[in-house]
Amino acid sequence: MRLCRIEVAGVPRWGLIEEELVTPLAAPPWEGVRKLGGALPLATARLLPPCEPTKIVAVGLNYRAHAAEMGKELPAEPLIFLKAPSSLVAPGGTVVVPRQSQRVEHEGELALVIGKAATKVNAAQALEHVLGYTCLDDVTARDIQRREKTYARAKGFDTFCPVGPWLETGIADPQALDLELRVNGARRQQGTTADMIFPVAEVIAFISHIMTLLPGDLVTTGT
Repeated sequence: MRLCRIEVAGVPRWGLIEEELVTPLAAPPWEGVRKLGGALPLATARLLPPCEPTKIVAVGLNYRAHAAEMGKELPAEPLIFLKAPSSLVAPGGTVVVPRQSQRVEHEGELALVIGKAATKVNAAQALEHVLGYTCLDDVTARDIQRREKTYARAKGFDTFCPVGPWLETGIADPQALDLELRVNGARRQQGTTADMIFPVAEVIAFISHIMTLLPGDLVTTGT
């Protein structure tokens, strides 16, 4: 099943994608998938970020190949940080390069949206709390990141979190996915989620022992 968020007559709504049509839903999908009627052509629908986060939780340095490339030791536990919900930008939207940075870079990642509240869950149960998976670009002002010890400014600018275009709910194994990011048609990133240091289930469990993950929250699993 594919789920998205769209704007209908100026009102944001969740939608169900079937073939080339998207049907608005009566409520968020974690309250049940109930069609509202009035299917729209997907090609002309205005897509919004497929999440409604109270928080965006991100993981740093979560791929073995990337750690080796950076010459860093593998972390003993997930390195998490927060991105501002105001950094979200819709599919096809524009990333605005801030004047404070001279080097803005992409970080293509697998992200997920929570569908059921998660508090102190274990890894064996963690995937039961996932609504669906999507793509995310953890845009980063690299020069600011290297100067500062925290990531809040470097990764928190408005428009620094493109996500979407929709959620895929039928992914049985999130550790068996290929990732690729292209810029103007040229491949800049390529990898597989099998290379994660901390698998998706462990990431969710780890975060849930620190803060409750609520329906609509966005978790992005690292580069």
